[in-house]
Amino acid sequence: MATTTKNKEANTTPQKDAPRTQIEGASVTQGESGQTIIRNQVVAKIASLAAREVEGVHRLVPFGPSQSVVSLAKTVTGGTMRDLGVQVEVGTREAAVDIRLVVDYGASIPAVAEAIRRNIAERVEAMTGLKVVEVNIDVVDLYFGDEEEAEEEEAEARVH
Repeated sequence: MATTTKNKEANTTPQKDAPRTQIEGASVTQGESGQTIIRNQVVAKIASLAAREVEGVHRLVPFGPSQSVVSLAKTVTGGTMRDLGVQVEVGTREAAVDIRLVVDYGASIPAVAEAIRRNIAERVEAMTGLKVVEVNIDVVDLYFGDEEEAEEEEAEARVH
């Protein structure tokens, strides 16, 4: 009887301690009552939204083809291909995140970067159970408040 009780206790451990198997492009947790599969793009979306919550982040910058090429591919294939400015590597219990972004002029880049790392790690871990082991941040540009308005006015001046 003691063995049966011990086995029951061993089988009721929280899901985060359950063994995980690997499926390419996903994290898989095998629990007592079934599998939970978390796709890489889900982790990327969580990281993307978490980064955007941080004050000083103007926008994320796609890694791959320009967003217009991605939109064309989506139209042609009917798929949902979208570069979020985030790339992730998901292992059995851990995730690594790479992110490209534009920071608002005047914001402290080191402070923004640390806030992004903290927020991504907290959100991903809370929502997926995966430990974020690194967040690599590539600040590719600064945003000046009137930058887009000036570009629009310049384009209009060329059209007339």
